[in-house]
Amino acid sequence: MRQLTSVDAQFLALESARQTGHVAGLAILDPSTTPRGELDCDDIKRLMEERLPLLPPLRWRLTEVPFGLDYPYWIDDPDFDLDFHVRELALPRPGNDAQLAEQVSRIVARPLDRARPLWELYLIHGLGSGSVAMLTKIHHSVIDGISGAEVMGLLLDLSPEGRELPEPPEHEYDRRPGELEMLSRGLLGLPRYPVRLLRSLPAAVPNIEDTPFGVLPGAGTVGRLAGAVRRTLGGGDQTVERKQLAAPKTSFNGRISPHRRFAFGQLSLDAVKAVKNAHGCTVNDVVVSICASAVRRWLVEHDELPDGPLVAQIPISVRTSEQAGTFGNRIMLMAAPFFTDEEDPVRRLQRTHEALLEMKERHRALPAELLQDANHFIPPAVFARAAQLTFRLSTSRPGRPTWNLVVSNVPGPQVPLYCAGARLEANYPVSVITDGMGLNITVMSYDGHLDFGIVGDRDRFPDLWSLIDWLREGLEELEPREAQDAEPVPASAK
Repeated sequence: MRQLTSVDAQFLALESARQTGHVAGLAILDPSTTPRGELDCDDIKRLMEERLPLLPPLRWRLTEVPFGLDYPYWIDDPDFDLDFHVRELALPRPGNDAQLAEQVSRIVARPLDRARPLWELYLIHGLGSGSVAMLTKIHHSVIDGISGAEVMGLLLDLSPEGRELPEPPEHEYDRRPGELEMLSRGLLGLPRYPVRLLRSLPAAVPNIEDTPFGVLPGAGTVGRLAGAVRRTLGGGDQTVERKQLAAPKTSFNGRISPHRRFAFGQLSLDAVKAVKNAHGCTVNDVVVSICASAVRRWLVEHDELPDGPLVAQIPISVRTSEQAGTFGNRIMLMAAPFFTDEEDPVRRLQRTHEALLEMKERHRALPAELLQDANHFIPPAVFARAAQLTFRLSTSRPGRPTWNLVVSNVPGPQVPLYCAGARLEANYPVSVITDGMGLNITVMSYDGHLDFGIVGDRDRFPDLWSLIDWLREGLEELEPREAQDAEPVPASAK
């Protein structure tokens, strides 16, 4: 049995009738590279059966502690049913991108069944291009971005022929614990709560504004006061001065509906690198800046452009090399200004570069376990209620969200990969939105391109696909002059 951390449990606690805590990825596969020239559900099931011994999280099932006395546990599912998790469907003709995105939107809006391991895989046929789509959906309590990449790394190969797999580690499957045993574990865990709380206070309280609890009334004042006390007592190394970031309210910072909208698209990594080199910044600076350009266009179109910048949540991994292969969540949620208020594209990129440098300096100074430490303030028995309270406060009339949207850039491999012999053509992320943050832009780099996946609340973003077009235009605005004067790149090459 393996107990969830407070950060893992946070992604379960955020779930409601309108919010889900899972993430997904939409892989586009070329079946022509398989031995038969096609890819079906049986091929994927054979792959999963072969690789499952190396992927223990895919057999984990959630087991709750009675009365919520402590964080839940993962146990091996004694009734694991691969046929339940791997599914197959087809799009109607013509099988275009809009139809695929609509199907993905509907699937990701549905919660996962907590009575089973928290993942599903859908093989989707009928794409007009002749490709096959594979949508993987897994709960965020099981993986973060880096551990998710580790899972995909075990399912993907460097050649269509596959590879010789390492010997799976020896594993004894858990017996199913009874209610009395789980109650005993919960009661034994009660004395650990005050110990965790006392251990977490010194590092977490001065930096409380960098956590979801920053929306609580007076949190900023308490944090600054605690930081001043810590510096006075000579412990200022872990207390970092924070620029005041006030997230303005927009229409996508209210309560979200239960339904989602998804859009996806590609940009050339070489084109982004050319902009990076021309302006002396990083790939991530360019990505965040063109995202700000696209969101600015949307805000202008809807007559919602605030006078100041938005605030973006930027997840950062704090997973060490020693923690590789441990799954679960090792992340920190950083805040950075998102310069939708800047009209000039070059100036916007410069301001983004400076802001992200400051964010990196702050990240290096913050304690790696800040999010987990902050969660330890809340007793497990009321953890879910406290999480829902933060969402209600951030979306209430007098409240203000900590962040306006999520922007995440995940680096990926720059070589071709294969799944059950089919070449991976693209891998679009499909991430989470919540009350107060009804927009998520996540990008993953792969084999010379950037794959953008944008998720928005269905009621707020009827025109979500416009953001994909505006991302391309935002990049073109920053391209070196000689590139702009050259022949335009065909749409099929983007």
